Amino acid sequence: MSPMQRFLARSRDALIAAGVALALWQGTVWATGVPAFILPGPWRVATTLVANIGLIADHALTTIAEVLIGLVVGALLGAATALHLMVSPAARRIALPIMVFSQAVPVFALAPILTLWLGYGMASKIAMALLIIYFPVVSTFYDGLRRTDPGLIDLARTMGATPARTLLFLRLPAGLPAFGSGLRLAAVYAPIGAVIGEWVGASKGLGYLMLLANGRAKTDLMFASLFVLAAFAVALYAVVSVLTRRMTSWSRESTDTI
Repeated sequence: MSPMQRFLARSRDALIAAGVALALWQGTVWATGVPAFILPGPWRVATTLVANIGLIADHALTTIAEVLIGLVVGALLGAATALHLMVSPAARRIALPIMVFSQAVPVFALAPILTLWLGYGMASKIAMALLIIYFPVVSTFYDGLRRTDPGLIDLARTMGATPARTLLFLRLPAGLPAFGSGLRLAAVYAPIGAVIGEWVGASKGLGYLMLLANGRAKTDLMFASLFVLAAFAVALYAVVSVLTRRMTSWSRESTDTI
C-alpha cells in the first residue's frame, strides 16, 4: 500500500470514528433531554464555534504559540540531555535518579509555583509544556541510544573509532526512531501542559477562555474551545509524525507508526 493510500485509509477511519462519536453524543442529548448548559449538542457547539470564531482564534493563537515554543525547547533540551547521559557516566549516576524522582512530583502541582515565579504571561505556560514533555523525550531517546547493536559498537572500537565518532555515526542514527517516538508523545502532552498553566493563571489562551466560559455557564463556548484545542493537538501529532517518519525513513520501525 502506497503512503497516499495509507493516508486515505486512516483519514477514512478517523472520519468514521468521529461520525460515530458525534452521533452518540447527539443521541445522548436527545435521549436524556439534558439541559444545554450541562451538555450542549454538537450542532449547538458548532454554531457557537462559528459565531465566536474570532474570539476563539485570538485565544487559540496564544495557546498554539506556547505549545510550539515549549515543544521545540523541550525537544532540544531533552535530546541534549540524553546525549550527555550517553557520554557521561557521572551524569548517569547523578542526573538519572534525580529525573526519575522528579516524576513522582505531580506536574500539575508545579503550575502555581511556575506562575508565581514567571508571572501570568506566556513564560509560565511554556515552562509547563516544557516540563511535561522533557522526561518522555529524554527517556525514549536515551533508551534508543543505548539499544545500538553491540556488534557494531565492538566493530567500531576494533577499527579505532573514537567515542565521539561512535556516538555520531552509530548511536545517534540508531536512536533517532526512539527520539521520534518521544517527539510524538511530546506533541500529545505539550498542549496539556500549556492549558494547565492557563487554568492556574492567565489572561489569554484557550484554557483561560474555557474557565471564563464555564464561570458564565456558557458550556457551548467551553466545548467549542475544547474542540479547537483537540483539533490542534491532533494536527500537531500528525505533523510531528510525518516529520519524524521522514527523519527516520531508513528505519523499518518508523514506517509502522502514523
